[in-house]
Amino acid sequence: MNDYIATRIELKPCDETATDLLAYELGEAGYESFVPDEHGLTAYIRKELADEQAVVRAVETLPGEPRQTTITHELIEGQDWNSEWERHYFQPIVVGDQCVVHSSFHTDYPKAQYDIVIDPKMAFGTGHHATTEQMLTGLLSLDLEGKSVIDMGTGTGILAILAAMRGASTVTGIEIDPMAQENAVENVAINHHPEIKVLLGDVSSLKKVEPADVFLANINRNVILNDLSVYVEKLKPCGTMLLSGFYLGKDADMVEDEAKRLGLTKLAQSTINQWTCLMLSKIPDIE
Repeated sequence: MNDYIATRIELKPCDETATDLLAYELGEAGYESFVPDEHGLTAYIRKELADEQAVVRAVETLPGEPRQTTITHELIEGQDWNSEWERHYFQPIVVGDQCVVHSSFHTDYPKAQYDIVIDPKMAFGTGHHATTEQMLTGLLSLDLEGKSVIDMGTGTGILAILAAMRGASTVTGIEIDPMAQENAVENVAINHHPEIKVLLGDVSSLKKVEPADVFLANINRNVILNDLSVYVEKLKPCGTMLLSGFYLGKDADMVEDEAKRLGLTKLAQSTINQWTCLMLSKIPDIE
């Protein structure tokens, strides 16, 4: 059974910047999903990875005056998790007027050109995050007709599915977590896009994949910095790379500097609630 720990952090005063910072720090510590509200943040982590001291450290990183903080932990049994997530946390996601992401159990959601059906399992991302929104927006801005796409850390497969809907000829998703990979395969089937292949593995799985026109990675700063050189190898000349999962400021600067060192050129950058997305291009040298 996959049991999770739900960590509840009550903050006073509480604001969006604080909950975003907490989500970032807890993500670095292994937490997978986050539900912010006006009073604080609820974060979810696999039971075997739970580290109460990591939560204390995350709270201590919050800038400004000390806040009144209450931290509680609750065991969520795996067999009960899906229904809880679906009932309480997964709401339809709308990106502009072009794309809507919803689950099969939703009945009230706006219509859009790209209608993505996602049935999330356990705590894997459902798009309720500024980074996913920006990645979807970036994909919507690209011409994907006939292009090849790699989605590293595909999660539920949202980005891979949108790429296929927008005309990509081949799409490869790679996911390190077996349950997430299984969920992505299910979601690909629900959306009827057999051209999407979802591989189980880490960055070494890219050895099996041909270079792509578009490379996507919405993960976190540390993983991206560690694996970016391999990502660049798997991006065709003149190809486009979208990177997110890191914070504006030092983290974004570190990723941008490493990308530049590896020969990528920044085309655009967006930010929502301090979370950043970089659009980069592999522009070949002209002799």
